[in-house]
Amino acid sequence: MPDLQWKKLKEIVDQSDNIVFFGGAGVSTESGIPDFRSTDGLYHQEYRYPPETILSHTFFRQNPEEFYRFYRAKMLAPHAKPNAAHKKLAQWEKEGKLKAVITQNIDGLHQAAGSKTVLELHGSTLRNYCMKCGRFYDQNAILESTGIPHCECGGVIKPDVVLYEESLDQKVLKEAVSFISHADVLIVGGTSLVVYPAAGLIDYYRSDKLVLINRTPTARDSIADLVVTGSIGEIFDSL
Repeated sequence: MPDLQWKKLKEIVDQSDNIVFFGGAGVSTESGIPDFRSTDGLYHQEYRYPPETILSHTFFRQNPEEFYRFYRAKMLAPHAKPNAAHKKLAQWEKEGKLKAVITQNIDGLHQAAGSKTVLELHGSTLRNYCMKCGRFYDQNAILESTGIPHCECGGVIKPDVVLYEESLDQKVLKEAVSFISHADVLIVGGTSLVVYPAAGLIDYYRSDKLVLINRTPTARDSIADLVVTGSIGEIFDSL
């Protein structure tokens, strides 16, 4: 990261106590969790069906065993640990600088790092519920099961993640809009900003310190006040 970019970013962060962070898959890839759309991500590996098909509501209902075979192998990362970006965000929240983390990730690493106000747009692999009685199951229950996981009542257990064809939680979405629209600084990191409706959230930002941090150009670089290219973990660790 060029010195000028680093200085400007540090200045923006140091002078604000109303930062909101909006993050995508790139925040998790630095913890070893594969990204769907990167060159070595899930979309570039070979499966009987594309991941987008497997991770759809229709596929889950029609082929739950195949869904879970893929889900256990590719979507769960029980040994992943928070990286420098997760830790820095938790630190900023503790210091009163950061108001919320809004994430498209489903791995729970922000909470593992100590963040308290985390809005999970796409749910979490750490939560699973029986579709019949609503009983809660943790990630271990899925990892330790085989085939289609069933509840004691006989119902099928479903991960609390937003599958393709499913709507985002309106309460979470409303909260995210509120935090973004009231933020002094909005830092968007680790996302190419092409997946909607999540990518459209930055349109609610009203101030003049929009920072985009990503390894590659994003769809919204032209409207940002500062664009920083590189590893989000390394960049945050240096602040």
